[in-house]
Amino acid sequence: MSIDEAAGPSGPVPPTRAADLPSASDEALRLFVRHLEIERDLSVHTVRAYRADIRGLLEYAAAQGVVTPADLDVHVLRGWLGRQSAAGSARSSLSRRVAATRVFTAWCLRRGLAPTDAGVLLGSARPHRSLPGVLRQDQAKDLLDQAAVRSDDGEPVGLRDRAVLEVLYATGIRVGELVGLDIGDIDSSRRTIRVLGKGAKERTVPIGLPAARAVDDWLRLGRARLSGATSGAALFLGTRGGRLDPRTVRRMVHQRLESVSGAPDLGPHGLRHSAATHLLEGGADLRSVQELLGHASLATTQIYTHVSVERLRATYEQAHPRA
Repeated sequence: MSIDEAAGPSGPVPPTRAADLPSASDEALRLFVRHLEIERDLSVHTVRAYRADIRGLLEYAAAQGVVTPADLDVHVLRGWLGRQSAAGSARSSLSRRVAATRVFTAWCLRRGLAPTDAGVLLGSARPHRSLPGVLRQDQAKDLLDQAAVRSDDGEPVGLRDRAVLEVLYATGIRVGELVGLDIGDIDSSRRTIRVLGKGAKERTVPIGLPAARAVDDWLRLGRARLSGATSGAALFLGTRGGRLDPRTVRRMVHQRLESVSGAPDLGPHGLRHSAATHLLEGGADLRSVQELLGHASLATTQIYTHVSVERLRATYEQAHPRA
């Protein structure tokens, strides 16, 4: 399935219209998107973002009289990024646009569409790494205890939601990874889950006994009551029988956290942050947490050490008489 056919959080991605760009630029963008989809196997969301970024660059370039990728130079690239910055783009957005531009110009050079790689001359727009919101351990326990109580009536949605919350917190997997799970990805005897992460990289993560029991209850008592012709092998199902939608998971997590006293308003990614932080607070080493979360770089995982330090500082300032 192409990116134009794939549905994301805001619906299908609209196709690029040839009339909007000079023909050479439009063809280059089409081939670049195909490269991202097929050769690099990037996620739908990443391809969507990169395509929008490069489309914006090529539109800016066309307005400057640059109608082919061969004529792109660092001045055009910097001019486009400067305009984005002046318009108030966040540092994280600028950082992604720099990355997308570098990927595009390097690809143009390899494909023979440009004589040089103008993107190598761009500086890095380092994003501000804000500390993610996390639950306290007692808040996480309260969330999961409430989910267990709500599932006692045996209704399939309650059983499913309890299993979803337990798995998200137990494993720290992303919501896209969670909804992509199939029944065969669960190894009940070893209490592990096989996860297909970013870049189609597969990893195996452990789950605790409460999560394993919640999944088992869902499979024994709930899944069959929601399953239908479109269920296939999906582990978690929506109320219409198809694979569970990420938006449903996000909505459910937000709603469930409303009933947890003092808890911040978090989505599934907040449970991922919480799981990583609590592991480190419990003595897990950084490399193990990196493997669990599926981070390509240890630097990405290290932000959770800062979360733990900030939480320690807040506790110290609240409790120590001479803080």
